Amino acid sequence: MANTKSAGKRARQTLKRAARNRSVKTQLRKLQKQIHLAPQRTADQVHAAISAIDKAAKNGVIHRNAANRRKARLNRSLAPAK
Repeated sequence: MANTKSAGKRARQTLKRAARNRSVKTQLRKLQKQIHLAPQRTADQVHAAISAIDKAAKNGVIHRNAANRRKARLNRSLAPAK
């Protein structure tokens, strides 16, 4: 239990933010898994996932470099195999 009123408020905020971040991360994993398991990847699917990744990075849910790495992997999966 928090010792001060402000510490209690910070604890409540942390719980709310953690729940929101968990939801966003779960959604990102679902999008990436759908793309990975799809027999035919479409550009629209990849662009939707990239948009979601950018939003998560902008809001600080995932790190900027992690977002760039995920986007690069998605774009590489869209390119024709050589």
